[in-house]
Amino acid sequence: MHKNFKGIEKTVFGRGSFNQLGDIIAPHRRDHNRYMVFIVDNYFKGKELESRLPLQPEDTVYFIDVDPHEPTTEQIDTLRDEILASKGLPSGIIGIGGGAIMDIAKCVSLMVTNEGSSTLYQGLDLIKVPGIYHVGVPTISGTGAEVSMTAVLTGPEKKLGLKCEWTVFNQVILDPDLIATVPRDWWFYVGMDTYIHCIESENGQFNNAYSHAYAEQSMKLCREIYLGEKSGQTAENDDKLMVASLMGGLSLTYSEVGICHAISYGLSKILGMRHCYSNCIAFNHLADYYPEGVAEFKEMVAKHNITLPQRLAKDWTDEQINAMAHVSYKLDHMWNHAIGYDWKEKVTIEDIEAIFRRL
Repeated sequence: MHKNFKGIEKTVFGRGSFNQLGDIIAPHRRDHNRYMVFIVDNYFKGKELESRLPLQPEDTVYFIDVDPHEPTTEQIDTLRDEILASKGLPSGIIGIGGGAIMDIAKCVSLMVTNEGSSTLYQGLDLIKVPGIYHVGVPTISGTGAEVSMTAVLTGPEKKLGLKCEWTVFNQVILDPDLIATVPRDWWFYVGMDTYIHCIESENGQFNNAYSHAYAEQSMKLCREIYLGEKSGQTAENDDKLMVASLMGGLSLTYSEVGICHAISYGLSKILGMRHCYSNCIAFNHLADYYPEGVAEFKEMVAKHNITLPQRLAKDWTDEQINAMAHVSYKLDHMWNHAIGYDWKEKVTIEDIEAIFRRL
């Protein structure tokens, strides 16, 4: 079966485009109980961006601290219940922040119309009722969460996304001014998430001309940003990174991610390691699977003086490593893409444990 995926309905790109948010959401304020919920990264509380939120008196704002952990099913369920108990069904959800905030906004937009715990919907096309209008405003670029049809959640049993066509944002606002304050290390880690998306998308059985076109352009931009003559954290490169992130997300949507993401999910689920960072930790040791990509990644690490810790595994117990390996092993779709449908004949739990012991 060929994928038939739903894209973002509307996208606005350009410096200062955040100022259009109020006008963009105004027509949707008449829906449901006529109020908007703004879910904003706590980093911006008390900062200039807070004063720019186009709030009406009836609106609700949640400032959410996404450090150090990624979104959880418990967090989503609690937030959903609080919103509905307070004012009923909102007109829309606006997520303003990084990849974690994007995923929280997507999840909440779905869960306000679906009963029960979000743990019931971790997987593909399990959501029963369409969600409500939702807008993504990324303030950090690289995760691809602004375009992805997946909203990743960590639950008591697994780390797995709510994935369906209703997950995708109705509207995305890409304003490069908003990513200017990203700390240098995280500017690197999230940019590498985009780069890794493309490497994995390209290197697997689901790669095709459609996914390749997006990956090719996204990697070209990543190389200019991180290896080019004008590389570095500049305004021009912020523009490029926002576009690269979007294209990288589209590439993986029509292809798939691979081994690095499978290992990263294990690190995040068991150790609570942030996704983009754990991708970098894992990818640094996957040269036997992605030799050219890892070699170029190491060039980028060296050029920007990024220090990635080594020998982390020496502090992990055998139980932790085994638990991480089992999280990774359950991600069949990633291994199918990277190795083939017969991957379980070629890769064992012990093989995956060996990858973790390299880190």
